[in-house]
Amino acid sequence: MAKIEAIDLFCGVGGLTSGLITSGIKVIAGIDVDKSCRYPFEANHPEACFHEQDVSALKGTQLTGMWSPGAIRLLAGCAPCQPFSSYTLGKGSSHEKWGMLDHFGRLVKESMPDIVTMENVPGLQKHEPFHKFLKTLKKFGFHVVYDVLNAADYGVPQQRKRLVLLASRYGVISLPKPTHLGKERWVTVRAAISHLPKLQQGRASSADVIHRAASLSPLNLKRIRASKPGGTWRDWPNELVAACHKKESGKHSAGVYDRMVWDAPAPTMTTQCNGFGNGRYGHPEQNRAISLREAAIFQSFPNDYIFAEEGTKVSVSTVARHIGNAVPPKLAEAVGRQLIITHC
Repeated sequence: MAKIEAIDLFCGVGGLTSGLITSGIKVIAGIDVDKSCRYPFEANHPEACFHEQDVSALKGTQLTGMWSPGAIRLLAGCAPCQPFSSYTLGKGSSHEKWGMLDHFGRLVKESMPDIVTMENVPGLQKHEPFHKFLKTLKKFGFHVVYDVLNAADYGVPQQRKRLVLLASRYGVISLPKPTHLGKERWVTVRAAISHLPKLQQGRASSADVIHRAASLSPLNLKRIRASKPGGTWRDWPNELVAACHKKESGKHSAGVYDRMVWDAPAPTMTTQCNGFGNGRYGHPEQNRAISLREAAIFQSFPNDYIFAEEGTKVSVSTVARHIGNAVPPKLAEAVGRQLIITHC
């Protein structure tokens, strides 16, 4: 029986790769232009080759040379989503990233995989690059299905809505059915991180350098002490409220400076998810922001996933970016299982 072999474009530190491997798919290569992704990708997935390369310069012949003869060839990836996110739109996002999905489509055309899967932000559906990508897939005989899925419905302990697309030249294909559908089945913050050792702000665990929390200023320490799980800055005494939130333009911006709720999934992890003032990233009861390890667990990375080389200084901003940009492995695993059901 033929096996599925995957190439992970824009692989980052391997969130998509991790989930596909867990599902039973063989990932043969990950490709990313960011050299800081090499160590974590290779450390966690030694069976896959990391290629440090700009996808815009990649050729289809390079991809076809990686797949084994007779394998079911899967081309997977999450093109940089910042240009299409609700946060970035209208803020002068970098134009070179708009073309990455075009290059994904070009590589489909040049390498002719059997299956394609793509994950991105929901806002991508509104833009021409996505419609052009769909036209390319359909032109070359792919059956396509896509929809916005909530990662919480697939065992990811966070609310994260993502556009997921599957395309196959074998015939009609379906999206994976939810494994944790409904609030009563969602994985909560408590279930995800309550086992971790307590941590003070500005400190790291002696047993895990990634279990580290950002330092808080004296003002922000007062603010988090005044914060309630699921609350907002409106719960604070007036002297703690930021000047921008006292203005008319900032009165409705309540999605920052908030503690998480123990018995609900975490909010969406972003590249700044380790900062208390960057979103709803306060620990439910400890006076600190969530740690990098907690953020990784909320993305559904395994508890022992390696993000930095032992004995080297951890770049907090780099690890946070890697975590926030990743495809949640549990969501990728659901996609992989569906592809195996359909094609093997």
